Amino acid sequence: MSPSFFEIVQLSNGDYALRRIDDDTAPLVRISFSQEAREMMAGRDMNIAKAMIAAGIEAVGTVAHDIDWDDEEGEMGNSQPRHTLH
Repeated sequence: MSPSFFEIVQLSNGDYALRRIDDDTAPLVRISFSQEAREMMAGRDMNIAKAMIAAGIEAVGTVAHDIDWDDEEGEMGNSQPRHTLH
C-alpha cells in the first residue's frame, strides 16, 4: 500500500476538511463553525481548524494504542460509556 498524503482545505460552503490529496470523495473530517464562532475567532478560523484536526489525530493515536485489537468487533463499542465533552 502506498503512503497517503493529506491536506486541509476550505470547502465552498466555508467548512474546513481533511482529505487525501489524491481522492476527491467525501473528506475524512469536516469542521463547521457557526457565524458567531467565526466572529469570535476574528479571522483565525483556519488556524483553529488545523489545531482541532491535529488534536484529533493525536487523540486517535492515543486511543488506538489503548485498544485491545484481539477483542471481537463490536464488543468495545458496548463497553465504553458515552461522554459529552465541554
